[in-house]
Amino acid sequence: MVVTIHQPEHLPWLGFFDKAIRADLFVILDCVQFRKNYFQNRNKIRTKDGWTWITLPIKKPLGVPICDVRIETDSRLRQKYLNLISANYQKSEFYDLYYSDIRDIILSCSDRLAEINLALLNLSMDAMGIKTRMLCASELDVEIGKGGTRVNLSICRSVGATSYLSGISGKEYLDQEEFFKSGIELDFQEFYHPIYKQMHEPFLPCMSVLDLLSNYGPASLDVLNGIGIERIPTLFE
Repeated sequence: MVVTIHQPEHLPWLGFFDKAIRADLFVILDCVQFRKNYFQNRNKIRTKDGWTWITLPIKKPLGVPICDVRIETDSRLRQKYLNLISANYQKSEFYDLYYSDIRDIILSCSDRLAEINLALLNLSMDAMGIKTRMLCASELDVEIGKGGTRVNLSICRSVGATSYLSGISGKEYLDQEEFFKSGIELDFQEFYHPIYKQMHEPFLPCMSVLDLLSNYGPASLDVLNGIGIERIPTLFE
């Protein structure tokens, strides 16, 4: 069984979903500390002038696991977030197919960041037809300590993995010998970003999955798989 692990990013970029389609089980690492000014509560969307952030405002204090992070409940702040999406995607071909569901999730009564991120992940995966099973690390009895090798190995053992699919950057911090000793094969994702038609030129990679869904709708998985399109010939990390 191929397992991959990743923190619950907010409407992630395409490399996140590329990992998902290569795995049998996707473990959402929601029990490690929240990382400020990263992709857990924000992501990039395409604009006519380039790109900008869509961000869910976080309540202070921080320094807690991602699963315990709360977001602001002020509906005006959430509506501001939605207005930014509408301003940049309402003329896209498939905007109407997904916007109402995204709006309902963002305006929900939940103040848990992880809960909202997971709802958006499920929406995105369903939209692309990705069937990979997901579960949260917080549901497992795993050792969460210092060092990526210890955390990832603990999760892999817990779920019965035979192979672990890491991001390419895992080559820099994972102890490959420890995986070998544990009888778990270690592979590294190699992701070459697809080049697809956006609402504005030139093409900008590394946007939120929202950009692809808004422009390609049900054909988004074909784009992710590189069917009928070119890819950027540079390996993305």
